Amino acid sequence: MLSPADWAIIWLTLHVGAVAMAATLPLAFALAWVLARVTFPGKILLDGVVHLPLVLPPVVTGWLLLLAFAPTGPIGGWLQAWFGVSVLFRWTGAAIASSVMALPLMVRAIRLSIEAVDQRLESAARTLGAGRWHVFRTITLPLSMPGILAGLVLGFARSIGEFGATITFVSNVPGQTQTLPLAIYGALQLPDGEAIVIRLALVSVALSLAALVGSELLARRSGRGLHVL
Repeated sequence: MLSPADWAIIWLTLHVGAVAMAATLPLAFALAWVLARVTFPGKILLDGVVHLPLVLPPVVTGWLLLLAFAPTGPIGGWLQAWFGVSVLFRWTGAAIASSVMALPLMVRAIRLSIEAVDQRLESAARTLGAGRWHVFRTITLPLSMPGILAGLVLGFARSIGEFGATITFVSNVPGQTQTLPLAIYGALQLPDGEAIVIRLALVSVALSLAALVGSELLARRSGRGLHVL
């Protein structure tokens, strides 16, 4: 049986993950489009920077976020001066950490989907008089949508499992930043926390497995659709 405190942790985790994905998806799509369709000097460097969170220790990523969003940091100082807000020790900071860690997976999935779209279809549509926006809206976007959804689900799975960058960036604050991984870590420090760990670990496994299965099903659907085309 899940306690009210457990449900609060679960809902906070889902809320942080949903906000992180909503904020990250436009940026992930834009980066994936640039990497898939545009050739420019420094493209390899941009690709490396985008995927850097995959290979960096999460603690280092969290530390870099802390430097950037601290009240004296370049982003945190601007937020404090113009809006009087801070993301430190708040759920918004946890969402930022989740976004950064999920971004490489989302970009990779979306980029592969965009690259799989046959550009001859786009060229034929433009030859027939369709504008670039119309071609994008009616051909490119629908054909790449399964990959976009797969990247979104995979990024969500990564965000709800984020631990290292979050605890380094915004600490483990109950009700604000204490998502499932952080709550499990906190319960492990308690002498009688085994029951809490078991409950939350089972929920975490169920959510992650559902997201991974959903991502795989969407990826297979994308592959079948492109094969038919």
